[in-house]
Amino acid sequence: MKKHKLLSTIVLVLAGNLMFGQSSETVRKYIDTYKNIAITEEIRTGVPAAITLAQGIHETGAGTSELVLKSNNHFGIKCKSEWSGASVSHDDDAKGECFRKYDDPMDSYMDHSDFLKNRPYYSALFNLDPIDYKAWAYGLKKAGYATNPKYAHILIKLIEDYDLQQYTLLALNDKYENGDAIYVNKENNEVSSQAITNEPAIQKAVAKTYTYPTEVFKINETKVVFVKKGTVFLKVANDNNITLSRLFEFNDMKAIDIAEADQLIYLQRKRKLGAEEFHVVQEGETLYDIAQIEGIRLECLLEYNLLKASMRPAVGETLNLKWKVSQMPKLLATR
Repeated sequence: MKKHKLLSTIVLVLAGNLMFGQSSETVRKYIDTYKNIAITEEIRTGVPAAITLAQGIHETGAGTSELVLKSNNHFGIKCKSEWSGASVSHDDDAKGECFRKYDDPMDSYMDHSDFLKNRPYYSALFNLDPIDYKAWAYGLKKAGYATNPKYAHILIKLIEDYDLQQYTLLALNDKYENGDAIYVNKENNEVSSQAITNEPAIQKAVAKTYTYPTEVFKINETKVVFVKKGTVFLKVANDNNITLSRLFEFNDMKAIDIAEADQLIYLQRKRKLGAEEFHVVQEGETLYDIAQIEGIRLECLLEYNLLKASMRPAVGETLNLKWKVSQMPKLLATR
């Protein structure tokens, strides 16, 4: 009996793998159909397009599952108590469970993004680098999105097998498709292609002015305080319940006792990506200043712009805050 059960299991696994291999074309058609929606949703909410597409492929059998065919529900989202829209009955963990039904797949994709964005147990995901699809996959599993113990591995394999990461990068303006740039109309969430011109978008970046409140506030979703020259750093650390060493680490600083100038001091680790796409260099700004102003890690700012910490970009140059450039910006002339 045991041998019979084992043989049956092996046959089922092999059959499942064979079906998945045969469905490769179906998967690619699914990706082509929904990639622009996933890109739009990443721009709108921050959910990586690669993760969204991998979940959609897995949850729907690449658009062929019984649930998606009768409900346009691409992510297996159950009704929950707050759902007041249409629904369908479908067998899942239990018989006849209530699942959300949508008029259009776009509604399902938007609801999926909002579902993750607005629930506190998924909030930690949005502190992750959107490019780190493995961390997102494991984070979803840890937060309880699915009961399958191999859920994270399934998503990661789909992302890698079908190069879904390119769509996350497209949403971050890091990659181009067929020589065209992805253009998103944020008023109606339509995505289309726009030919790349000889005058890149960064030419349109504008200079900024800075004024800061006196209490703790946020830059790029990171807690920060503006301190005056002469402020004792130990007091800042104690007032905000963090260690002095962490304070210096968060701010890319060597240990010193007091602030030598008015400056921004971060109370959390800065992000790898800026909130804005670009920063126009102002008179007197160093790369360190720019990293603090934009709430981005100095090492990332340097990497994206092919710079070293000792370099000084010229006034008026535009630095990228979200992706790596192909050419270093102009530097200040040295005597």
